[in-house]
Amino acid sequence: MDQVSEDMSNLQLGGRSVKDDFPNLSEHNNHMAKFLTIDLYSKLREQCTPNGFTIDDVIQTGVDNPGHPYIMTVGCVAGDEESYEVFKDLMDLVIEERHGGYLPNDMHKTDLNPENLKGGDLDDNYVLSSRVRTGRSIRGYCLPPHCSRGERRAVERLSIEALDSLKGDLQGKYYALKNMTDEEQQQLIDDHLLFDKPVSPLLLASGMARDWPDGRGIWHNDNKTFLVWVNEEDHLRVISMQKGGNMKEVFTRFCTGLTQLESLFKEKGEAFMWNEHLGYILTCPSNLGTGLRAGVHVKLPNMGQHPEFNEVLKRLRLQKRGTGGVDTDAVGGVFDISNADRLGFSEVELVQMVVDGVKLLVEMEKKLETGEPIDSLMPSIQRYRTEETIVII
Repeated sequence: MDQVSEDMSNLQLGGRSVKDDFPNLSEHNNHMAKFLTIDLYSKLREQCTPNGFTIDDVIQTGVDNPGHPYIMTVGCVAGDEESYEVFKDLMDLVIEERHGGYLPNDMHKTDLNPENLKGGDLDDNYVLSSRVRTGRSIRGYCLPPHCSRGERRAVERLSIEALDSLKGDLQGKYYALKNMTDEEQQQLIDDHLLFDKPVSPLLLASGMARDWPDGRGIWHNDNKTFLVWVNEEDHLRVISMQKGGNMKEVFTRFCTGLTQLESLFKEKGEAFMWNEHLGYILTCPSNLGTGLRAGVHVKLPNMGQHPEFNEVLKRLRLQKRGTGGVDTDAVGGVFDISNADRLGFSEVELVQMVVDGVKLLVEMEKKLETGEPIDSLMPSIQRYRTEETIVII
């Protein structure tokens, strides 16, 4: 430790030195741990947001969870909109690393016009289901890691009022978790719509499960193709989904529903958290920007076994999971394929990446079924940010 760091570590706060309070991150593998030095911690520990969120609140989930065996986790969360400004010295480093070189002066793009999407009707013989989801946060309320019971209940009330005003194909019903009958709960489980109390250590350490299930609920339209989770990881999680490969239809419903929801909130004098740099503000830095994850369940039994499968996904800026979630393996050759990016690209651009990428993967699968090589279909490396720098996530 150099002399400056030694001096900083001995600074007192509430009778404790920085060195006493600085977490042991020597065994950690997350973005927060990579960048948080004792000097940076010393600077930030004296600050807090107007709502009282501190640097220790920001990093607690990353301190309690050293890392994921397969995925580099973020290791920090925001407790309110101001967290990204007050703790920007750490947040900017995490954001740049997590989002492929996104810099503090970069501007985000938003495009929720589904007419700008080209194509989007994927082969139903291979694509079993399609889904687009994102999150939204209501300005003026703390985010789930830091909100009070009253704030959580206020968010729920506002959300119910807005959702109850949706009409036509988007008309539906709200189910409060605390009021669900056993039959309603089982039906939502059977339909793969229900979120349950967080069991992930990442979520528990952040404080998102406090007072469970108070103030939480699930809303869906009558067709169960447009769904909103209230007060789970974010204030709102908005999902459009359906069977088959018509991603254009799914994305159109998604854009229509989001646009109507934002208008309904504005009518009540409320707004979603958004700025030109970070786009839509959400709890986890990994979901900034669009917060969008467009994905399909697609049958790729041959391509999934191909030695170049992971490389193809990287070049297409896509990621894979098992159909049971991030920690699961593919069953029967069925993968959950989605966009890897969130920030720096518009919603249309990200969905376009999924549509074009999955279409190519299906073409490759068809060739492999007949024993043909796929060399001619291999995608080139995609450029990102600048013409001089190639970044593959």
